[in-house]
Amino acid sequence: MIAIAGLVVGVVLGLVFEPTVPSGLQPYLPIAVVAALDAVFGAFRAYLDGKFDDKVFVVSFVSNVLIAGLIVYLGDQLGVGGQLSTGVIVVLGIRIFANAAAVRRHVFHA
Repeated sequence: MIAIAGLVVGVVLGLVFEPTVPSGLQPYLPIAVVAALDAVFGAFRAYLDGKFDDKVFVVSFVSNVLIAGLIVYLGDQLGVGGQLSTGVIVVLGIRIFANAAAVRRHVFHA
């Protein structure tokens, strides 16, 4: 219940204050969102499996975002940022769909 309340408060604050992302960080925002979604889907899967640990979730959430951002930053420095961004999105996308499939199997028993 606390997580849902936090989500609602975050969405309302975002709509009220309309924050802007600095132009230097804009290329990293989609990567950070996908990395965060990977952590959230993994946490939901762990919750349904009865293995959820809030400390693991927080560490996974923060480390996923930081590592994905770092990989893309290094790619930008090497001149291959677009290719590494695509690679990060593909890998995290595969993980998200794998977790979503596990959640679907757990919920619908199919």
